[in-house]
Amino acid sequence: MLKGRLISIALSCLVLLFVLVNILLMMGNQSVQTEVGDRQQFISQAIQIENLSRQVVGAMANMALKSNDEQLKKLLMAHGIDLDVASGTGPRSK
Repeated sequence: MLKGRLISIALSCLVLLFVLVNILLMMGNQSVQTEVGDRQQFISQAIQIENLSRQVVGAMANMALKSNDEQLKKLLMAHGIDLDVASGTGPRSK
């Protein structure tokens, strides 16, 4: 009878330990999921900003070519935007 109780108590303690470990793992997973969600949002916003940035640079390059603005051309070239005037293809990033 005493042996059965000891086994029962040991199994109960083991189950309690597993429950506590499960709770700790679940809390860790939630924090990781939150971090991943934040990173996904950042990446999504960065893609939207990149598209807008390309449009702005394209508009600036077209304006520099149409108005023959040397300062604007130098500014764009300083940031790696190649204005290919000869072929008329427009701005190219390096």
